[in-house]
Amino acid sequence: MMRKIFGSFGSKALLGGIGALLVTGCTTVPAEHPLVSTQPVMAKQTQTQEALRALGSPAAKVPIAVYGFEDKTGQFRPSETGQTLSRAVTQGADAVLIKALQDTGNRKWFTVIERGGLNNLLKERQIISEMRQRYLGETSVNAQALPPLLFAGVILEGGIIGYDSNTMTGGAAARYLGIGGQTEYRQNVVSVYLRAVSVKTGEVLVSVTTEKTIASVGVGGNAFRFVSFDELLEADFGFTSNEPGLYALRQAIEKAVYAMVMEGADVGLWAFDDNARGAQLISEYISERDAIYVTAEPQATPSRTASDSSASQVRYADSSAARMNGLGKSGALNRAIVNVGTK
Repeated sequence: MMRKIFGSFGSKALLGGIGALLVTGCTTVPAEHPLVSTQPVMAKQTQTQEALRALGSPAAKVPIAVYGFEDKTGQFRPSETGQTLSRAVTQGADAVLIKALQDTGNRKWFTVIERGGLNNLLKERQIISEMRQRYLGETSVNAQALPPLLFAGVILEGGIIGYDSNTMTGGAAARYLGIGGQTEYRQNVVSVYLRAVSVKTGEVLVSVTTEKTIASVGVGGNAFRFVSFDELLEADFGFTSNEPGLYALRQAIEKAVYAMVMEGADVGLWAFDDNARGAQLISEYISERDAIYVTAEPQATPSRTASDSSASQVRYADSSAARMNGLGKSGALNRAIVNVGTK
């Protein structure tokens, strides 16, 4: 009799518990919950973006055009459940590149000319021209109302050339008497290639390649043990932190623009307004590029030495002076780089 009563009571309790879980599972999280809803904010600044803005002023502003900056990897987002249709990297990298060019020296280095939406721009100008002919009776284009478009001296080409998944994976775990924890990590790498091409000659003036790691880390723990003869403790917890792929790509593109500016200044394609500051930045960049570090006991290596860096400073000063004499300190908008083809 007692078994029958207990069995009936246990069945009702079990059914009640299952019903409570179902009701809880169907409950929706409020839209104002701090974990699922936040106010929109401006994109967080990166260290590479701050370095671009701190470059200072150039001797002459360079007109530059970006027709496209495409994803050349062709890879899809990795998934543990199967093939997905989402790309591994963003398809709007050209917008990131244009923003990086505008951030360079706080919009002092480059005049970025619209080329990605050139068809839309030409159509709108055609509409303006036709409306003025119809309502104002103009038989020719009024240069003051519709001036000619700017042309670029340099075209930027390149794209995202690599996305390597799981270049480094690993983890660790420990357990003692039913209580333990574990951690896992995974690292991907995105690579960016950027080159500057002279419009006048078609010569590739500068080409650089940068890469950025994308890290993911997961930490968790669990407990499974009897705390008494008939009581079992079971608990699980954990969290995962994934570095945003777009944030990493922004840094790779911004670093590529920074490297392009330094490489071009080093060979005399363009110049800093402050020669001393420019020589210092170029020397620091060369040390970073060639992995030159100051140690207590310097050792001779086949890589570029400090004397080579000093020579680059002298070459930079000489080429900058020659460029300044040829163009003038202000320089015409489109002469700053077109004449490089005769160099």
